[in-house]
Amino acid sequence: MAADSEPESEVFEITDFTTASEWERFISKVEEVLNDWKLIGNSLGKPLEKGIFTSGTWEEKSDEISFADFKFSITHHYLVQDSTDKEGKDEILEDVIPQSMQDLLCMNNDFPPRAHCLVRWYGLREFVVIAPAANHDAVLSESKCNLLLSSVSIALGNTGCQVPLFVQIHHKWRRMYVGECQGHGVRTDFEMVHLRKVPNQYTHLSGLLDIFKSKIGCPLTPLPPVSIAIRFTYVLQDWQQYFWPQQPPDIDALVGGEVGGLEFGKLPFGACEDPISELHLATTWPHLTEGIIVDNDVYSDLDPIQAPHWSVRVRKAENPQCLLGDFVTEFFKICRRKESTDEILGRSTFEEEGREIADITHALSKLTEPAPVPIHKLSVSNMVHTAKKKIRKHRGVEESPLNNDVLNMILLFLFPDAASEKPLDGSSSTDNNNPISGSEDYNLYNQFKSAPSDSLTYKLALCLCMINFYHGGLKGVAHLWQEFVLEMRFRWENNFLIPGLASGPPDLRCCLLHQKLQMLNCCIERKKARDEGRKTNTSDMHPGDAGKAGDELGPDNLKDMDKEKGEVGKSWDSWSDSEEEFFECLSDTEELKGNGQESAKKGGPKEMTSLKPEGRLYQHGKLTLLHNGEPLYIPVTQEPAPMTEDLLEEQSEVLAKLGTSAEGAHLRARMQSACLLSDMESFKAANPGCFLEDFVRWYSPRDYIEEEVIDEKGNMVLKGELSARMKIPSNMWVEAWETAKPIPARRQRRLFDDTREAEKVLHYLAIQKPADLARHLLPCVIHAAVLKVKEEENLENISSVKKIIKQIITHSSKVLHFPNPEDKKLEEIIHQITNVEAIIARARSLKAKFGTEKCEQEEEKEDLERFVSCLLEQPEVLVVGAGRGHAGKIIHKLFVNAQRAAAMAPPEEELKRMGSPEERRQNSVSDFPPPAGRELILRTTVPRPAPYSRALPQRMYSVLTKEDFRLAGAFSSDTSFF
Repeated sequence: MAADSEPESEVFEITDFTTASEWERFISKVEEVLNDWKLIGNSLGKPLEKGIFTSGTWEEKSDEISFADFKFSITHHYLVQDSTDKEGKDEILEDVIPQSMQDLLCMNNDFPPRAHCLVRWYGLREFVVIAPAANHDAVLSESKCNLLLSSVSIALGNTGCQVPLFVQIHHKWRRMYVGECQGHGVRTDFEMVHLRKVPNQYTHLSGLLDIFKSKIGCPLTPLPPVSIAIRFTYVLQDWQQYFWPQQPPDIDALVGGEVGGLEFGKLPFGACEDPISELHLATTWPHLTEGIIVDNDVYSDLDPIQAPHWSVRVRKAENPQCLLGDFVTEFFKICRRKESTDEILGRSTFEEEGREIADITHALSKLTEPAPVPIHKLSVSNMVHTAKKKIRKHRGVEESPLNNDVLNMILLFLFPDAASEKPLDGSSSTDNNNPISGSEDYNLYNQFKSAPSDSLTYKLALCLCMINFYHGGLKGVAHLWQEFVLEMRFRWENNFLIPGLASGPPDLRCCLLHQKLQMLNCCIERKKARDEGRKTNTSDMHPGDAGKAGDELGPDNLKDMDKEKGEVGKSWDSWSDSEEEFFECLSDTEELKGNGQESAKKGGPKEMTSLKPEGRLYQHGKLTLLHNGEPLYIPVTQEPAPMTEDLLEEQSEVLAKLGTSAEGAHLRARMQSACLLSDMESFKAANPGCFLEDFVRWYSPRDYIEEEVIDEKGNMVLKGELSARMKIPSNMWVEAWETAKPIPARRQRRLFDDTREAEKVLHYLAIQKPADLARHLLPCVIHAAVLKVKEEENLENISSVKKIIKQIITHSSKVLHFPNPEDKKLEEIIHQITNVEAIIARARSLKAKFGTEKCEQEEEKEDLERFVSCLLEQPEVLVVGAGRGHAGKIIHKLFVNAQRAAAMAPPEEELKRMGSPEERRQNSVSDFPPPAGRELILRTTVPRPAPYSRALPQRMYSVLTKEDFRLAGAFSSDTSFF
């Protein structure tokens, strides 16, 4: 050939005129997807069980294909079923019709309450849909529809797929599908009609039967009987006297102590509108045959009361307004505000007599000022009014966002001790409605990082929530917070403990604001104890006897003090920082002379024992000093400084910045051993002549190792020595012991400077913006909302709600434990709480409508309650006994009364009392309105297209509503000879 003689380097192009067209490529892609999904061949499943379309699991998988530049999505919808007997069925006989054709005749799942529209119309368990990928795209022209349908037909033929394949045509909202299913020698065409206006002759059964028969075009006479299933749906919108049971909130009643039955410290609950908008009653005749029933344009046998099956569903109001949800949502909105308290209320109200109290720089001058002596005769009720006096200087009373009466009531609610002449101690009074301490609900604050439900912080969060919703909004919140901060300062300056806070150091499991208030209480407690200690020292003793204060404390007094402080072995009443507050600032020489430390160093323990013991708490049980045999006394020590989480974080950052160098490590150890040094000094003062070994035996017994050894005389004796870690050169303990001087706790430098810490807390509170405040308190509000929902659910006992509440608690505990939770996650939690509230409100609405409380017989009441709970949880509920059952009679009555009200006729009860039958007839109204929806399914098995063809299933579904008419037909034919 000539081509062979050409050099190899020359390449010539061959134009292939057999290249596949776009249409062929599209068919090839469809076939490829069907092969990938293994939808090839026939596979018969089990017969469909009753209700499986609703109770079973539906799954889908999707892919994307394109016809030229037009994108389609192809989706396989299928009911998940156990793959039993699938093996061994590959060699299926050719005369078996496809599974989907058999499903057309199955009556077990007519009118499923929740399913894909094609499942409802054709009763299919598996199908594939090809639809335009973009929502706005649509296949509108007839030629394109036919082209797609022929593509589907070729793809099914080439692959041997027996799963029905549908194409979506026209606009998506119309839900128009055409499709095909192919088997061995059989084919089913799926066709559809969708109209806005219904032709009159097709509004009843006889007209639809005519369409069905003419469409089948069966050559046989007489025609095999047609099986009919009918469902009429009636809608009830007007509940009449079955009013919505929620009481509206009475805003004016707040001054009387309540808001719509709502006391301070309690959250509202319930929906403001009826959360059930409609009741849909579906009356079904599942198995009728042609000729048994008459339904034409003149007369109908289809009376809903006589229907063998009744099922009900309720339509829920979309996003009903719920009080609790609104309360929490409105409070959450404050978190996004940027304004400071001063910007909201105008000029700063913290300026008092020209002095800026909020400024932290005054903390130092506070230290040197003489401490104010508390006047205990002063009535604590004056506290509530102090803040207002300060505000009045800069702003008129009428300008205050909060009404005086409301403000007084809130402050008295927050600070119940202000009502009594004598201040209460810091412990909170337990409210009857609060969860019992130690219970699971009470301990929720651990998970939510909020505050205990009987604490001041929790009550403050609820009050701010109420103020924000009902009174003054953001301005009211700022005003109340300002009053609260002034109250805190008043209590600090006058030694009044803050009520509603657990004693002891700040609880790090609670929110930071709660920790700050606990810290302030610690400061007040220390200051109060110090002032009282000074008072007893000056009045009961001579100045020279001050050093004996620790010795003169009897064991009973000590016990009392231990109770008051909450920790054994720590007492503050016995020391004062009045005249000796700056004792440690004296020169070293004077200090050494004063306490005999110098002589102790020179002469050793013998001379040290000449010192007077000071600051003894009580004698240790059995221990004696190693060198002189004197009893070992436990000293009065300083408590370690309480810390809030932000201070701990600050401290850890400082320690981390010191680095890993030797100097940094030494400095870190010195900082961390301040408490140890203080305890050593107290121990030395209480036990003159002691050694480090004595201290270790009391303070860290595990670091003193005792062994039994045989002495020179052969006797077994105990010999003790310090542990290995205590013997390490330049050990911190040894260093601290050498520098420690015998100074009792009352004359030591304070480990915890309550004055400075209190001022820091007060400054922290004063600079909080309403947004910061809302962030701090939001966990408390969510905590309160969850408790409220749990309380309300216990009354209704709805199992599904219990599960949701558990999920909310789990979700919230994860989100709220982070320092700054994301807004989106917080919104999710609030949304979940609102949903639960709506479910409970729906349950109450349905119980009111069905009169579960009015039932005299216990059995009937239980049945009704079960029916109501099913209505909430299931898409559709079967009414036992249909119209003749207990629930059926109530539903019938609801419809009758609604009909009478619509026709302005007297209620049923009055009609019974009317005398003559004539009057009754005139005032009689039909029990039910015209059906809002009519659905019919016609089925039969006939040979098509010729009398000798195989008898195959035919089905037509019809739905008729006010503005919609749809026919969906599945017509099968034998293709063996055609």
